[in-house]
Amino acid sequence: MTTTDTTPITLAEAISRAPSPSPTPTVHGQSNQHYDEKTSSSETPAALDNQKVLVESPYPGSGTEQDPFVVGWLPGEKEDPYNWSNSYKWFQTALTAINTLCIAFASSAYSGATRQIYARFLVSEEVIILGISLCVLGFGVGPLLWAPLSEMYGRRPIFLVSYLPFALFHIGGACAQNIETILVTRFFAGTFGSAPLTNSGGTIADMWSIHERGTASALFALAPFLGPVLGPIVGGFTAESGWRNVFWVMFGFAMVTYIVSAICVPETYAPTLLRAKARKLQKESNNTIFYISKFDKINTKTKKEIFKINMTRPFVLLFKEPIVLCLSMYTAIVYGTLYLFFTAFPIVFQTTRGWSSGVGGLAFLGVGLGMLIGTALAPVNNKIYLRATRKSPTGRAPPEARLPMAMLGGALLPSAIFWFAFTSTPSVHWIVPILAGVPFGCGMLLVFSSIINYLIDCYLMYAASALAANTVLRSLLGAVFPLFSTYMYQNLGNAWASALVAFLSLACAPMPFLFYRYGAKIRARSKFSPNMPPAPPAPVAATASTSTENASKVAQPDSDSALEPEYAADAGLEEEKARQAELAKRKAGDQIV
Repeated sequence: MTTTDTTPITLAEAISRAPSPSPTPTVHGQSNQHYDEKTSSSETPAALDNQKVLVESPYPGSGTEQDPFVVGWLPGEKEDPYNWSNSYKWFQTALTAINTLCIAFASSAYSGATRQIYARFLVSEEVIILGISLCVLGFGVGPLLWAPLSEMYGRRPIFLVSYLPFALFHIGGACAQNIETILVTRFFAGTFGSAPLTNSGGTIADMWSIHERGTASALFALAPFLGPVLGPIVGGFTAESGWRNVFWVMFGFAMVTYIVSAICVPETYAPTLLRAKARKLQKESNNTIFYISKFDKINTKTKKEIFKINMTRPFVLLFKEPIVLCLSMYTAIVYGTLYLFFTAFPIVFQTTRGWSSGVGGLAFLGVGLGMLIGTALAPVNNKIYLRATRKSPTGRAPPEARLPMAMLGGALLPSAIFWFAFTSTPSVHWIVPILAGVPFGCGMLLVFSSIINYLIDCYLMYAASALAANTVLRSLLGAVFPLFSTYMYQNLGNAWASALVAFLSLACAPMPFLFYRYGAKIRARSKFSPNMPPAPPAPVAATASTSTENASKVAQPDSDSALEPEYAADAGLEEEKARQAELAKRKAGDQIV
């Protein structure tokens, strides 16, 4: 055995048996050193092929094509969305919420122009109401397409590709010369607009750790409900100057949010970011050192398989998981009730009381106020969850800790609808049924946000499929409820038609209580819900080209979380602990000074 020459040379030079060393490349601010065990000019090519080339790196692997470095986030790395400043996270959260609000706004602003559209085209009321239903139906169809595409290409490209057509389809409605054009453009606007509705929850989870995302999720949950409340108000007053102007307002709102987001919103999806990071590192080494994202390393699914999973797994969860089925039905009834009110409120306040379209839209202010109150309760909900986290022996709160506020919301909803039902006659002052909207809006937001977070905590790496199932069923009922509302209010009267909806809500009210009590037992029987805290990642096995230092390098994900890392049980916790440790260190330094 000849004496080993440890002079640093590049990997390319080692392979070509260059006799002299050259400077090592610096990659991502860190020097990678290459050691060749045999550099004698008399070596044969076969001997060179068998030599050991070791590359020092913070990532597991050896940097060869067969064993590339597996790239993950380094401690404190600024490109990691979990390490962004809180102010920047809130800025991105606000933009995400506004994008979602714009789409939800467009779904209901149309309702403010239904009378004028009816007078223009002289078709049945049900056909006019289809303009609402088809848009909401698009919200349910779109996620089956946009969810897998976002896992392949990232959240930002899918937003840019889908949001612009959503805005442009409003031009088709504004220029329509027949009702068919309006209905078709409404459906496609909903389908393309559903991408932010589908991916925004993941965007929030990409930035905020599991312990921090409660308040951000509440703000996001406000958007898809506050948008439909603002829609009839703006649409009603705008329609008084012409129904086509309603479509132009929707188009203008969408284009402004699109332009701002295209400029300001970055990519947040970790697999996409790490894939780009790996490519950059490899390019900086002139392709002499090989890198791969830790998610690409263990994700063996083809694009066809990803599409198949996203098309089928939501329905598997919907029909085989009691938690998903029951709670999705609950949120679907709540969502359907909201869209039913877009046809019920005009009957109660415009037909019965003789209000104009614009003034009639103001009746939704009570619902909007209730939603703001529900959002203001988010810190309370967060405290309940953190208290449960501290009490848990595993350091992780059980998913049922998300449900207490849903219990409160479940009690508020039927009470509010009964209140509205029996005060909607002209003999009762108009402020009384409007005030009924306050507990309705508050209860709706509490139920929705709590259930969404509960589904995420229950199903973790399968959370995207559980949320997709919830979205499909919710959108289906949101599309169907308005279609029969006119006949229901005509045949049953204002009071009993609304009371019927209240009974549906009352039947669902026990669900949060039941799952709070029995949810753990139900999850224990589920093959999709992880029942035990995830084990720490196994150390990387040492190979001929891997040093024992790899055991302390970047942790690797398991295969089930490769596509939805933002929903993992420990999402963002390492970064959160690092920030807390750094803050404590700074405070200690200030005290010493």
